[in-house]
Amino acid sequence: MRNKWLAAPYVGWMALFVVAPLVLVVVYALTTRDGAFTLDNFSSMLQYASVFGRSFLLAGIATVLCILLGYPMAYFLARERGRLRSMAMLLIMLPMWMNFLLRTYSWVFLLERNGFFNTLLSTIGLPKLDIINTEAAVVLGMVYNFLPFMVLPIFSVIVKIDPRVIEAAQDLGANSVQVFRRVIFPLSLPGVLSGVTMVLIPSVSTFVISRLLGGGKSLLLGDLIEMQFLGSAYNPHLGSAISLVMMVIVLVCMGIMNRFGEGEEEAVLL
Repeated sequence: MRNKWLAAPYVGWMALFVVAPLVLVVVYALTTRDGAFTLDNFSSMLQYASVFGRSFLLAGIATVLCILLGYPMAYFLARERGRLRSMAMLLIMLPMWMNFLLRTYSWVFLLERNGFFNTLLSTIGLPKLDIINTEAAVVLGMVYNFLPFMVLPIFSVIVKIDPRVIEAAQDLGANSVQVFRRVIFPLSLPGVLSGVTMVLIPSVSTFVISRLLGGGKSLLLGDLIEMQFLGSAYNPHLGSAISLVMMVIVLVCMGIMNRFGEGEEEAVLL
């Protein structure tokens, strides 16, 4: 009984800073400015259907790119040992020690019309690229900022695969490609799904990246919500409704991915 009271500060903290804000979001989403019950806030969201579509499209593209870049990187790190692995992990984690806003601003400097990349292209006689203030720049910023969240979960799963399982597959005549396809990849899928969750969710809700690298031209859900609470189109009730719907969509996506992630370790035996 005494041990239960040790959790009281944590329960109070969660109730005050997690549960209470969620309750306020629900209340605002279901009421008008006068406090009357309404569902009009949700019907008003239909005019922003394109923003929802764009947000999930760009977040999905960024997530796929993170898988394509992060999986080989995680596989390489898991197979390496000693100082090389430590150095590679340091290089992956080092940008995360800097402020998120500062990292994003650095890409503005690199991608702008007279930035580092275009200056380099001009020096070697190549035409400049107009990447800044485009959706491509937004996706690039997402990939750069969230790639470590894909690499680390996959690495943590692959590195724990029992070498005896791989040796058994090799003893049964499997070559390197078959070992990867039939053993390593199926066993690493829980890490992939964890990485997808950790990249997709912040990519959908980001607003700093789209504002700085997209120049405000690629309006995403995070920007839309901020506009309802802090912008000229002040409407916290609509903003709460959008936040609530986005949260439900994210929870559904997480539930689906977790459902597919169940039993992946047993799938290799089939």
